[in-house]
Amino acid sequence: MEKLKEFLNSSPDIQLRAFSSVFIVLAIMGGVILGGFVWDVIASAAALFSLWEFYKLQSPRVHSSLLLVMGAAVFILFGTSLGLMDLTAILCSISAVAFIALFLEVMRRQVSGESDALASVGATVGGIVYIVLPWTFMMLIRMREHGAMFLLTLFFCTWCCDVAAYFTGSHFGRTPLCSQVSPHKTWEGFAGGAAASLMCGGLLALIFSFPPLPLLLLGLLCGVAGQLGDLGESVLKREAGVKDTGNIIPGHGGMLDRFDSILVNGTLAFVIFELVG
Repeated sequence: MEKLKEFLNSSPDIQLRAFSSVFIVLAIMGGVILGGFVWDVIASAAALFSLWEFYKLQSPRVHSSLLLVMGAAVFILFGTSLGLMDLTAILCSISAVAFIALFLEVMRRQVSGESDALASVGATVGGIVYIVLPWTFMMLIRMREHGAMFLLTLFFCTWCCDVAAYFTGSHFGRTPLCSQVSPHKTWEGFAGGAAASLMCGGLLALIFSFPPLPLLLLGLLCGVAGQLGDLGESVLKREAGVKDTGNIIPGHGGMLDRFDSILVNGTLAFVIFELVG
């Protein structure tokens, strides 16, 4: 207990980080359990804030329409929430966004003599696919049978992976994982995170009395792919020259910083859910 008190006193930000973490966990768990409108609002808010941060990362370097980006995101998210869009309609909407972004660059070149179509179309569609689509997948998962269980497994496995990777890497890490992207990550931490996520999936299968294979597979994929998603977001920040994508979450940074692993894991969860469903 004394060591814990010394640790808290020696780290001024740790209590703020801990409070923020507890709030996030409770909000996500409550949203998943309640489902419906509550979960859709939480997922949509996370997607829109993350997309705004992504836009800020690339906006100094790439010309793209904020109105188009955010408008398309709202259209897809709320259309999905209201049951007006299935996966086919969502993909068609993304294709339409690409063409709209391209035509805007045609008009900009006609008016100003300048355009940046390749980068602008890529950044616009990239933000929708990278951020909005995974959160949309998680909304679709929750609407189906066993959806709450799959989402809880997804989040708990991802969180277990993050915690285990941090502590394993801090105490046993010796071999750099990707030093040019994230100097503090190690292979030992990567292995510890993946193992913890796998065990979490198995434990939740027992708790939920559900066939273990799908949740074990989800746990393994979350443990591996989630850490790759974290490295992917680190690349974006390094290219943009920033430490955090924002400051909306006290002690953690931006929404994208907090949910970077969830994006790739949410997509994988949807694929697994479709296969076992």
